[in-house]
Amino acid sequence: MSRFDYFIVFAEMRTGSNFLEANINAFDGLECHGEAFNPHFIGYPNRSEILGVTQAMREADPQRLIEAVKTQSKGLGGFRFFNDHDPRVLESALPDPRCAKIILTRNPVDSYVSWKIAQATDQWKLTNVKNARTEKVRFDPAEFEIHLQALQDFQVLLLNALQTTGQTAFYVSYEDLQDVEVMNGLAAFLGCPNRIDALDKKLKKQNPAPHSDKVKNFDELESALAKMDRFDLSRTPNFEPRRAPVVPSYVAAPKTPLLYLPVRSGPEAAVTNWLSRLDDQDEDQLVRGFTQKSLRQWKRQNRGHRSFTVVRHPLARAHAAFCDLILPTGPGTYPEIRKSLRQVFSVPLPDGDPGPDYDRIAHRKAFAGFLRFLKANLGAQTSIRVDPHWASQSSVVQGFGYFASPDLIVREDRMRIDLAYLALTVGRDDAPDMTGRSDPHAPRLSEIYDEEIESLAADVYQRDYMVFGFGPWAP
Repeated sequence: MSRFDYFIVFAEMRTGSNFLEANINAFDGLECHGEAFNPHFIGYPNRSEILGVTQAMREADPQRLIEAVKTQSKGLGGFRFFNDHDPRVLESALPDPRCAKIILTRNPVDSYVSWKIAQATDQWKLTNVKNARTEKVRFDPAEFEIHLQALQDFQVLLLNALQTTGQTAFYVSYEDLQDVEVMNGLAAFLGCPNRIDALDKKLKKQNPAPHSDKVKNFDELESALAKMDRFDLSRTPNFEPRRAPVVPSYVAAPKTPLLYLPVRSGPEAAVTNWLSRLDDQDEDQLVRGFTQKSLRQWKRQNRGHRSFTVVRHPLARAHAAFCDLILPTGPGTYPEIRKSLRQVFSVPLPDGDPGPDYDRIAHRKAFAGFLRFLKANLGAQTSIRVDPHWASQSSVVQGFGYFASPDLIVREDRMRIDLAYLALTVGRDDAPDMTGRSDPHAPRLSEIYDEEIESLAADVYQRDYMVFGFGPWAP
């Protein structure tokens, strides 16, 4: 008996998925139902239903079709699924170990050129070589980059889902489709005892010629691909763990539909003070302690709401985390991490709270040591957690997106202008001005700031400097 209830072939257009389906259906005990969740048709063009489930019924309840595939197929049932198909299917299928995952891939240049030819000739399948249509097509670098990004994003989504749920998939490349033993191995993976002796030969390869014979501007194709960083060599490495959205930390104004998504060690106090003054309320009237459920309710009740976050210069933020959590020893600080920084990482911190001998020079040495620790910490080279107060802001903001991305990302040095604009978008033209200093540690940082300190911070937070466009810190 198979350990699966159904299967999904994750593929893309022009990757050989029709040929793979034909060979799956050649096995007694397996049945593939085409592109069951294509948003424009059900199963196949001009088909009105699958197993009694119509397209309208599928749109209303995708799970209904999945249940039909499970219970009414001739043997183990399944379907093909592309990155632009109904995303609701992924919610139930990806975490389900009873759903077998088959992942079909092809060289993205090959699939792109094949797709362009199919568009130009309107020939998407070929069963008789005499009817083959050929046409040279133009390679569009920008269009190809979008095509490539969509493929890569979908593959990363599948990979992460498999990793986090402890599953594995059966991987098939386009070239594997011509190997009968691979097809028999796929059947074994699905728990089907039957085997085939030969492949289904009804479908023919449509464009066997080299790209130079199929692409009008082949030189431009070569040039575009040469400029692409295929191995992502120019990326800024990021070894930080993915961050959750931390919904309980969100803060809403008492009356105005504005929602603040804090980045730790940013100007939280200044922003929450501004939110309370916006509605002329005490800060204890701010709406806090959200759950995902209560946040959804708040959003439904506050139409036209806007959410925002505020990012701080990486150097100033690291300094704030250091001054608030590492340097002192009182309540709310990190004594265990502080101890490790002194004993293991040789950060020259004072034995207790800073005393009279802890001057500007001592502060600079201690903070520089902390920055060197952060370099190792964010590079996954220490056993100490990557704390939200010094995790890269790009990772924190990306974490927001797992639930709801902010409508506006404000830079601290532009809060006065940008928060007034944000208030205006929800009908408030009377927003209060920002008052006081948003970073109380800035004077102390200006005393020790120099090129070396800036260089250390830039080395730690390369991604934040790049993603948010930060330049050197301005004292």
